[in-house]
Amino acid sequence: MQSFRQTYLATMTALATAGFGLLAAGAWNTAISDLLKTFLPKGTGVISELFYALIVTTLAIVVINALGKLADKTESIIK
Repeated sequence: MQSFRQTYLATMTALATAGFGLLAAGAWNTAISDLLKTFLPKGTGVISELFYALIVTTLAIVVINALGKLADKTESIIK
């Protein structure tokens, strides 16, 4: 029974984390998009979309890299 509870808790935690992650991603999507609209003139559709994609990709690389380093540190501490 303990194993079921642990699996259930781990699964629910993962699902809640993914759900909040999607919510945060949507909020950042709106914030960055609105920020770009503030600084770029109207009529720069493709340019602003490319700039937006570059910002989001760079942010994703930085965050994923930082999380990977944190995971490596945590793994070395546990061993």
